[in-house]
Amino acid sequence: MKQLLVYLLRILFSCVVVLAAIYVLFGPVGNSAEIVVITIPQNIEHFDITDALEKEHLIKNRWLFSFFIIGKTIEPGGYRLTNSMWMWTIAKKVMGKPDLVWITTNGCLRREQIGEMIGKKLGWNQTNLDAWNNVYKNMQPEYIEGVYYPDTYLIPTDETGAQVAQRFINHFNEVFTPYAQKFQDANVRWVTALKIASLIEREAGGVSDMPLIAGIIWNRLDKNMLLQIDATLQYTHGKNVDGSWWGSIDLSEKKSDSPYNSYFVKGLPPTPICSPGITSIAAVLNPEQTDCLFYLHDRSGRIHCAVTYEEHNINIEKYLK
Repeated sequence: MKQLLVYLLRILFSCVVVLAAIYVLFGPVGNSAEIVVITIPQNIEHFDITDALEKEHLIKNRWLFSFFIIGKTIEPGGYRLTNSMWMWTIAKKVMGKPDLVWITTNGCLRREQIGEMIGKKLGWNQTNLDAWNNVYKNMQPEYIEGVYYPDTYLIPTDETGAQVAQRFINHFNEVFTPYAQKFQDANVRWVTALKIASLIEREAGGVSDMPLIAGIIWNRLDKNMLLQIDATLQYTHGKNVDGSWWGSIDLSEKKSDSPYNSYFVKGLPPTPICSPGITSIAAVLNPEQTDCLFYLHDRSGRIHCAVTYEEHNINIEKYLK
């Protein structure tokens, strides 16, 4: 009986030692409920997640942790962790879906396009997407379009469409603020500036085109001419049958009475037609001074301008036919 008791005590002691060792090696670093976000960049190739976790005091031993993730795929994004998590819990967390995802918008996209990109990343259903598309329409008409600044964002997957929209708008405000006073001094409303910038960016073949196109738009506005910009009709056209945006238009559409039809209605469209970047916004303030009223891009993408319609027709014959 005594020998059995000693044997059991030894087993118990061994279990305690093993459990203690497991806790020491794999247990939590602390007991805080404070959330720490570990951000894994989009270019993960040279990123060492064990180093990041160790620096934030979330794991006790980087070498042991590395065994949990050998051969595993870790997605770029943000992961919410605490130092009260066990090592294998942290490993399971970072090998799963991120709590924050990277979303990059390039070029001058319309609100619905941005919503589609966000929806795919955040797993939105049609109700969520509809909410995104309409969230500011009744509340703030000037925020319908143009203020969803193109950039790279790290967005929490549990944010609502309204919160994501505000995140984009807040970033736009940060970027635009240095220019706000300049437009005010030039007696140009910020919404007007965005409308022109959106036209410039959709029409330009590159950054070098932007000042010239800006100057031509201002020249036409000063002369009370129709702008006759195809991009406004593309905006009216909306989404194409194949699911793409900004497709080609035909002559019949140039006769539509849409307020966005710059072949039919003088002046700027009711809203910007997309969310422009700061380069096109700056071009509105710094247009190239010319007498040109027309422009086109040749088959190599180079821009050519003309002062008269007759000169423009010559350019059409010369560069497009």
